[in-house]
Amino acid sequence: MQTDYEDLTIDADEKFRVTLLNNTVLYVLAYTFVWAVHQFVKIGLSKYLHLRGNWDTSKIVYTMADNEWWRLAIIAINGIGPFVCMLLAFAAYTWYWARLRASRGLFKLLVFWIALHALNLCLGALLADNFTQSGFWFVPSWVFQMGNVPNVLVGIAAGIGQIVLGYFGGVAFLQAHDSKTVMRYQNRRRMVMYTLILPFIYGTGIICLSRLPDLALSEFLRLLSMILLVGPMCLGCLSELFGSTVRGPKNTRVAWGMMGLSVILLLLWRLFLSPALHFGG
Repeated sequence: MQTDYEDLTIDADEKFRVTLLNNTVLYVLAYTFVWAVHQFVKIGLSKYLHLRGNWDTSKIVYTMADNEWWRLAIIAINGIGPFVCMLLAFAAYTWYWARLRASRGLFKLLVFWIALHALNLCLGALLADNFTQSGFWFVPSWVFQMGNVPNVLVGIAAGIGQIVLGYFGGVAFLQAHDSKTVMRYQNRRRMVMYTLILPFIYGTGIICLSRLPDLALSEFLRLLSMILLVGPMCLGCLSELFGSTVRGPKNTRVAWGMMGLSVILLLLWRLFLSPALHFGG
């Protein structure tokens, strides 16, 4: 009779392949959710401020002349998305740490990925947007109004903060997994590869492909800035001896439901925003 608890007789290679697939699916699903929150709050504030522009799958482009902007609007419209994402990151991580990390299943891992993506769309964006001088870059630019040096310094500080948080988040990431096989310390290098490095590579690739031909350089650089969390988190996991997991972990199986949800959301995002939607009259 099939049980709901982890079947330790399943081949380890199969468990790691399923783990890789599930982590990639959750990576894409979490990003899709966080990116939607980021874009919706920006569009909502844009409409409230009576701004005009076009919204496609990867970016929001304003069609206003320079003399139609004012300082507070520039700061608010480019800061609202990262600000809400920071709140979302804090809420998701707090929920995960206080309520979910001792639970069974994949939902806790989804919430943890949401926290990481939300953090990256704040701190990572603050660094990445320096390269395009767009988006979140406008906030320190118009707050300080002292040239580009303060913007670069703030971006570098955000990047360093992301590296530090990524490293110390290693223990929390380990606790987001149930499989006893995956969690064994002797499998730690393989776990890092299958749960962090490859999901980052494959997940980023899937997201980029879903945006073509509208993929914006700013979103691509923000996606790449996740390496500032993923890389240090790999080191944090490798240096951590923690290897226990929840009692009675669930079977390692493909998360077909979450996979289907990811595909549906990506398709809906594409259909809803292709061609780009005009807002603001």
